[in-house]
Amino acid sequence: MTTTLPTLTLYTRVGCHLCEEMKCQLEQFQQQYRFSLNVVDVDADSYLKLHYGERIPVLAAGEQEICHYHLDKDVVLAYFKRS
Repeated sequence: MTTTLPTLTLYTRVGCHLCEEMKCQLEQFQQQYRFSLNVVDVDADSYLKLHYGERIPVLAAGEQEICHYHLDKDVVLAYFKRS
């Protein structure tokens, strides 16, 4: 039986140090929790650039925003317990 891994999306932009920090923290989480990480550059899409503006990084699961600016480990852990 094949199980589908949950997918989290990290909205970022080039040169964003907070984005790099969150990505590194999420990669560490992947060692303990199985999920795929989709990294999206908001500047590559005019809608996303307008929607997120300077409010990045943003971590989302589908349409649900989990956290932004800094990784909230408690909120991410709660997400994994629910899914």
